[in-house]
Amino acid sequence: MIVPVILAGGSGTRLWPLSRELYPKQLMTLTGGGTMLQNTVERIATFGGVGDPIVICNENHRFMVAEQLRAANINPGAIVLEPVGRNTAPAVAVAAIMAADTDMDSLLIVLPADHFIGNIQAFHDAVAVGQAYARDAALVTFGVVPTAPETGYGYIKKGAASSETAVAGDVPVAVSIEAFVEKPDMETARAYLDSGDYCWNSGMFMFRAGTVLDELERFAPDIVTACRNSVAKGANDLDFFRLDADSFGVCPSDSIDYAVMEKTGNGIMVPFDAGWNDLGSWEALWDVGERDSSNNVTAGDVITHDVKNSYLRADSRLVAAVGLEDHIVVETPDAVLVTPRTMAQDVKHIVNYLKTHNREEALFHKTDYRPWGSCESLIATDRFRVNRLTVKPGELLSLQRHFHRAEHWVVLSGIARVTKAEETFLLEEDQSVYIPLAVPHRLENPGTIPLEVIEVQTGSFIDKADIDRLEDVYGR
Repeated sequence: MIVPVILAGGSGTRLWPLSRELYPKQLMTLTGGGTMLQNTVERIATFGGVGDPIVICNENHRFMVAEQLRAANINPGAIVLEPVGRNTAPAVAVAAIMAADTDMDSLLIVLPADHFIGNIQAFHDAVAVGQAYARDAALVTFGVVPTAPETGYGYIKKGAASSETAVAGDVPVAVSIEAFVEKPDMETARAYLDSGDYCWNSGMFMFRAGTVLDELERFAPDIVTACRNSVAKGANDLDFFRLDADSFGVCPSDSIDYAVMEKTGNGIMVPFDAGWNDLGSWEALWDVGERDSSNNVTAGDVITHDVKNSYLRADSRLVAAVGLEDHIVVETPDAVLVTPRTMAQDVKHIVNYLKTHNREEALFHKTDYRPWGSCESLIATDRFRVNRLTVKPGELLSLQRHFHRAEHWVVLSGIARVTKAEETFLLEEDQSVYIPLAVPHRLENPGTIPLEVIEVQTGSFIDKADIDRLEDVYGR
């Protein structure tokens, strides 16, 4: 049985303003019909002989991860919450510990949740080769055959071929690993490409649970000790498994590449060419997108005149462009990005500025996704805010009160069950209720369709810090 380990952390800052810290790219639909998380799980599920995935994410994304898996009819073996980010080696150690508790010989395939793969069959062919070696106690990594002198990826230098066995079809052959190398400059990247001796480091791995634990014990025992303690002291919470924060907090931070793969004598690389892309920048999205006759990739309500070789995306309104070439233009409800394609990687400098100046545009969108639905900010000032609340059928907000703001709810569609102090009553379309300061209140959707509510908040201090939760089914 193959157990997928889906690494769903990260913030994807190079895709700002679409990707935000609290709503990163792996939870978005960037290509195809599903989100990147959903596509990653479904891609490996169709290989055959695959069990329920172990999904590892952080606290802030937990409800969105659970909802996306549910929407795709994916039953996770576990959704593991990391209290802090500690890179990929601890994440792999936690998954291996949990899988080995059932079967030390479980085959783990470690997949980042934010990759694009165009040729699923070629990916499956590579997995089949890796599976054979992993069963024989090898630690397998998958190297992407490079198509360009890319400076944004790490590389792996091929060693000698470890097998000459030919299989029907264009199946990759595993090779030994000579060296892992850091992201190169352009001149070095061109030399790597011309030599044919290097692959891009995909960050995907395959090994038996017991095998990778043995190697981690050998090369990074502190990581294993901290992870064993964090699993042993962890606890189930609703649909999630929470690692013990104190135990995991002392775990060293390291990648599985550095901690194990660069040191082990049992490493094997399977090169593969499957249209892989980590979609780590707007340039990457232009690269994999469907282009028009002017070599543009567009999404949303976009009108162009004399525009060439560009990526243009509109999320909430019309975007019109004239006379652009080799540019990125991305519009969201609260931000617009314009940059030459050649500088797409430098978006991170904007994100760093926003964080340094405590700008909320670095963290979340106008629409904030909650376990019960979503809250879209329509108007925001110092003294009042207007929000559009969407509550899913059967869901409810926490019982809460505010000491610095009052609220007024107007039902747009659906039926609302409202708790106000000691009263509980129903509101239908066009009906409203006023919630004064300090009065306990709750909004609930008892119906079978989404509940849409306009919320007007007024007061001297309108902030999440002024939420006193008295009861919450989601454990916040």
